[in-house]
Amino acid sequence: MKKALAVLLTGTVIISMGTSSVWAEGADKSKTIVVYTNSGSEGRDEWLTKRAAEDGFNVQVVNLGGSAVTERMIAEKNNPLCDVVFGLNNIEYEKLKAEDLLQKWEPEWLEGVDESLADKDGYYYPVTTTPLLLIGNAEYKDMPSDWTDLADEKYAGLYQLHGLEGGTDKTVYASILSRYQDPDGELGISDEGWEIASKIYGNAHNIAEGEDSIGEVIDGTYPLDEHWASGVLTEEKERDYEFQIMTPEIGVPFVVESVAIAEGTKNYDLCVEFLNWLGSAEIQLEWSDNFGTIPCQEEALAGASQDVSDLMSQLKAQELDWKFISENIDAWVEKAELEFVQY
Repeated sequence: MKKALAVLLTGTVIISMGTSSVWAEGADKSKTIVVYTNSGSEGRDEWLTKRAAEDGFNVQVVNLGGSAVTERMIAEKNNPLCDVVFGLNNIEYEKLKAEDLLQKWEPEWLEGVDESLADKDGYYYPVTTTPLLLIGNAEYKDMPSDWTDLADEKYAGLYQLHGLEGGTDKTVYASILSRYQDPDGELGISDEGWEIASKIYGNAHNIAEGEDSIGEVIDGTYPLDEHWASGVLTEEKERDYEFQIMTPEIGVPFVVESVAIAEGTKNYDLCVEFLNWLGSAEIQLEWSDNFGTIPCQEEALAGASQDVSDLMSQLKAQELDWKFISENIDAWVEKAELEFVQY
């Protein structure tokens, strides 16, 4: 039997019947919501604009890289143009918080979301999560048990890493280094931590633009590869192949894509209404079905495809000190690029 439920939130009534929803008028939806995001590629920006319009929202998506979103918002601090931020990871959000570029709010869909993934100060909240993985050729006999194992010389030249300018490898790098916090060490890291990082990044093959890194795992050229979970699932489907997946006891770094409201927006109530819509189980499940993302919202995750559920059942999130990381990551990357990374 279908159940009808009416919930009043921030001037908006949502009437849900089964899996469909009707979003009644609340804030003035004729106003444009400018969304800065790093999650607009591969048709995501077009889908979001069109799908939001179906429920009455007028959305303009500005698609940039994660760091570029942060840099642009800082540059526009005295003349803010952004209303909503969508898709950045915790490192970038902590930088925006430090610059007083976000506003506090609280979504309606928090129930069923792991509270450890949300900002404890109430500025940003998670909608999707992307575990970052080390995958292996199905026949490879010596799969590492943790990222730190790659410091062993026996793995030299056998694994691929993405460039440190991107969010994927930057987060993996931070997840390794931050295990070795030392207030007296260089850039807050112990000598042991720097030695391990230098070996891991000095012995890696850095993936070049346009290179088929997945194909090179399958054919054994480089049997190990750093990759994001949704991409792994997509590649397994498209190539009809099942990779080995490393599952460290400490957990794997999760890149959590969150949503936030920009300081200086003139449409605060509308932003809250829009983000209540965007983060809802219904929309996040549609987003997942279209783009292979992994919802943070429990109800949406329960409805996700079986391969997503099976993968997530194998993984746990590594606990990370995002404040410490955000304060130091730029200097850590600079040191690695100057001293460790082999191009």
